[in-house]
Amino acid sequence: MAEVKGGLPVRRVIMLGAPGSGKGTQALHLAESLAVPAISTGEMLREAVAAGSELGARVEGVMAAGALVADDLMGEVVASRLERDDARAGFILDGYPRTTGQAETLDGILARAGVKIERVLLLEVPEAELIRRALGRGRADDREEVIRERLRVYREKTEPLVSFYRERGLLATVDGYQPVATVTAALIAALGAD
Repeated sequence: MAEVKGGLPVRRVIMLGAPGSGKGTQALHLAESLAVPAISTGEMLREAVAAGSELGARVEGVMAAGALVADDLMGEVVASRLERDDARAGFILDGYPRTTGQAETLDGILARAGVKIERVLLLEVPEAELIRRALGRGRADDREEVIRERLRVYREKTEPLVSFYRERGLLATVDGYQPVATVTAALIAALGAD
């Protein structure tokens, strides 16, 4: 199992990477290796709606309108999900946080529980490969100009977040342009880096 100084297992991890970088796939592999849940933004939102709670009703209203879920509401959804028993020992977050504001919200959520993020893993894949992967999915909205715009927005929003975690000494970057098993092994190794 991946460990940090003092022999404590790294179990609170954020996965970052552009659309098509493989972070969802890798989050699942890491979650299995660490015996913690892989939690994606989409999953959290769907579960909040399915729960039929007041929070879920608010999320459903925003999603039905086709709007982005505001940071404060997303923070409530994340807090609710991380309070569940399966996440008490750790988690792999995929798709959250996306901005430094969300990262600060997450820090506050975790501080109330007396824990913190232990590692942030960034999957780097060349833009040409990200575009190739997205076009290969065959989704109706995966046209090259749409993909390029998604990547532009990702870079604009995520570069400050990458700096935020790098400055805190939490960021590890892994080359995601390799076979899946090789990337998984590199990510596990990065979890053990001090």
